[in-house]
Amino acid sequence: MAEELAEKAVVIRDDWPGYSLDLFTYPEHYTSDLDCVLIPHGVIMDRTERMARNILDGLGNQDLVVLCVLKGGYQFCSDLVEHIKQLSKNSDTSLPMRVDFVRLKSYLNDQSTPDLHVVGGADLSVLTGKNVLIVEAVVSTGKTLQAALELAEGFRPHGIRVAGLLVKRVPDSLGYRPDYVGFEIPNRFVVGYALDYNEYFRDLSHICAISESGKQKYRI
Repeated sequence: MAEELAEKAVVIRDDWPGYSLDLFTYPEHYTSDLDCVLIPHGVIMDRTERMARNILDGLGNQDLVVLCVLKGGYQFCSDLVEHIKQLSKNSDTSLPMRVDFVRLKSYLNDQSTPDLHVVGGADLSVLTGKNVLIVEAVVSTGKTLQAALELAEGFRPHGIRVAGLLVKRVPDSLGYRPDYVGFEIPNRFVVGYALDYNEYFRDLSHICAISESGKQKYRI
């Protein structure tokens, strides 16, 4: 299924078919809307805990502002911050944190659009002079992440790092790779774990590949 690359990510190959839906529990109303489970919830949580350890080791006792990119990043950010807190309690390293949010929207149905809408983030002066960790759920072309970086840089932080749960292999990528990566995945549209398709599927715990019938059902 995946090859573990300690310095970067868990790489899921293009030919990985995913797990059968019959092996997992998921909301019954999505029965015909999914192709497979790409990453089970338990694997997400284990990988997120390891990313939290790497972040804690890398930042030490420096004050940190976590900037969560909404909406898709809220679950990953919440779990990542909780893991950092728990690991910090059980180690000699204490990492003071606060969390802020910015909402960026760049998709219509399953297609990335040229227009990127920024909602919120009008006053992120708390970033000034601080170490900032931008938390993004999916990095594909990199446009959304680039906008988040430009927004944060405008407040003159001390330094910026990025944690991305998923990096998608797409032909039109800008080539930016986060400092901390959970999984590198094929160019498939994925939902679940707060990732949506037109606001549906956020209530799905696993990261799954949406089916063509699911796209048609919830298309706007």
